[in-house]
Amino acid sequence: MKIIAGNWKMNGTRDSLDAMMCGLEKIETNNRVILCVPFTMLNGGNDVVAIGAQDVSAHTHGAFTGEVSAKMIADAGAKYVIVGHSECRQYHGDTNATVRQKAEMALANGLVPIICVGETMDEKQAGKTMAVIESGVRESVPSDTDSNIIIAYEPRWAIGAGLTPTASEIAEAHTLIAKTLSDMGLGGTPVLYGASVKGNNAADIMSIPNVDGVLVGGASLKSDDFIPIITSVN
Repeated sequence: MKIIAGNWKMNGTRDSLDAMMCGLEKIETNNRVILCVPFTMLNGGNDVVAIGAQDVSAHTHGAFTGEVSAKMIADAGAKYVIVGHSECRQYHGDTNATVRQKAEMALANGLVPIICVGETMDEKQAGKTMAVIESGVRESVPSDTDSNIIIAYEPRWAIGAGLTPTASEIAEAHTLIAKTLSDMGLGGTPVLYGASVKGNNAADIMSIPNVDGVLVGGASLKSDDFIPIITSVN
């Protein structure tokens, strides 16, 4: 079984989500399918698709205008939440410490955090890729958690750029993440790959050792693009 997670970012409406859910009900797959949607579309999902949010506050409640707590996300019926996405790190200033706090909030409220780590182009060119990935895992994952988390490796330089690392680069990153998680007592934690995943490369990416699924961006917005990714592997 693979995990196929879609991240709609700031796209879609409730009508488009309803259409996607109806389309996905018709497929046959043993894979776990997750759609992470804007807060306005959060619901309880169905037997085929679980719903997740794209971010969560590091606070429990209070005077934090514009933020949404883990308790609120869970109350809406969602089961998952992305934390530390590359765009939140880039535009909202999320650090490993912030991401860890958000993951702790998610876990405390019964949500499964999808914790994102990855390197920028500057870090890649400076030869810091492996160090950034390892520190991202060690510093972003709560130390007292069980294995009810998911990690997503995002080479940040590839997000939205139509670029994909080589199979050996993905394998090296995922092997390091798996080893680091094992060292932390979290062996067996699923590790997703996320950057420029499409129907024509999903199966190859998910055949790479230690790749337990994918985190899909733009290709998760339309069923004609998303379904081929879901059904590319079993």
